Amino acid sequence: MALLLCIDTATEYAGICISDGTNVQGAEESRDQKNHGSFVQPAIHALCKRLNISISRPDAIAVSAGPGSYTGLRVGLSTAKGLCYALQKPLIMINTLDVMAYAAKLETQNRNFETGNLLFCPMIDARRIEVFTALYDDGLKYLSKPAALVLTDIMPGFFPCRKKIVFSGSGSRKFKKISNDENFYFIESEHTVHHLAALAIKAFEQKQFANLAYSEPYYVKEFFSAAHSMKN
Repeated sequence: MALLLCIDTATEYAGICISDGTNVQGAEESRDQKNHGSFVQPAIHALCKRLNISISRPDAIAVSAGPGSYTGLRVGLSTAKGLCYALQKPLIMINTLDVMAYAAKLETQNRNFETGNLLFCPMIDARRIEVFTALYDDGLKYLSKPAALVLTDIMPGFFPCRKKIVFSGSGSRKFKKISNDENFYFIESEHTVHHLAALAIKAFEQKQFANLAYSEPYYVKEFFSAAHSMKN
C-alpha cells in the first residue's frame, strides 16, 4: 500500500500526517492559524523522526489545495511542491471543500443522523458575508461546483426544495443566523488531515497527479496582493 505525506493548511486548522493507505500512522496538528508557516516544516521533520521514516520514503505528497486562506494555501502548496521537486515525488491536490464534505458525511453516519439521502454543503468563511462553498449529493458528487458566494445574494433554487441539507464549516455559522429552513441541518463537524488522507489515497490509486510546473491553489476567486494592487 502506498505511503503518503499529507499537508493541510487551507483553513484555521493545520495538520500533517503520514498515512499507509487509509491508516494514519501519525499526525501533527495545530489550530494557530497565524503560525501555519512556522508550523509545517518542523512538524514534518518531527513526525518523520517520531515514526522513524525518511522524508524520502512517501510515494507521493498530498495537499489540501483550497479554497481557503490565501496565506495558508500558499504555505501548504509551496511546501508540497518543494518536496515533490526535491524528492521526485508526484503531487496530489485535493479540494478543501471535498475534504470537508467527506468529514461531514462521516459525522452524520456516526450519529445515525437521518434516514434517506442527504445533501452536503460545507462552507468556509471568506470574511464579511461571503463564503467558499459547494453542494454535494449523498455520494459526494457535485451538484454545485466550488464557488465564492455572498450569503445574502444566494438565488432562489440554489438549494433544492424539500431536500435535507447538512451544513458544516466556519462559514455555515454565518448562514445559520439568516436561515430558517426546517430541512437545513448545521453541524460542528471539523475536518482533519485524516480525512484528507482518505481522499488522497483514492486519488493516488487513480493516478490523479497534478502538474508540478503549473499547479496553483484553488483560490476560487482571484487573489489580490498589496503588490498587485500597487502595480495596477
